[in-house]
Amino acid sequence: MKPIEEYVVSIPDFPEKGIIFRDITGILQDAEGLHLAIDLMEEKLAGLDFDVIVGPEARGFIFAMPLAYNLHKSLAAVRKKGKLPRETISVKYDLEYGTAEVEMHKDAVKPGQKVVIVDDLMATGGTLEAIVKMVEELGGEVVKIVCLMELAGLNGREKLDGYDVDAVISYPGK
Repeated sequence: MKPIEEYVVSIPDFPEKGIIFRDITGILQDAEGLHLAIDLMEEKLAGLDFDVIVGPEARGFIFAMPLAYNLHKSLAAVRKKGKLPRETISVKYDLEYGTAEVEMHKDAVKPGQKVVIVDDLMATGGTLEAIVKMVEELGGEVVKIVCLMELAGLNGREKLDGYDVDAVISYPGK
């Protein structure tokens, strides 16, 4: 089996000049690559005591769900504003060019539960920071954040200072 990095397709100058887009569909399209990605993310959780996995749409779902299933944990969904049918909490956060808002059901995390957040990518850390705020508002404790990839040059970890953050692949640039 080849290293996980070899399944990621790097596309220069997308979506704009100077950016290298890290495309995970190379992982998803290959059964071995997908299996390896899930296994490597699961290794980051070995021996950790927690109750719930929280995953944001859309690509966070791809990795959070099999981890929740494999580890026999519940899965809490984070979605864009207006997509969840029951009572929710939400957080607005800044994007590079504007703002976004995500939400989760009020009963997705119970007070005192230990939570792992799983996503495909950590860039600026804005989405993950918003999820942390919602988990803590509901009384949960974020015990780990695991991403498949990290764009270290965007300094997302700075927004998550004080939290246990891990990535399977870390790229030094943007």
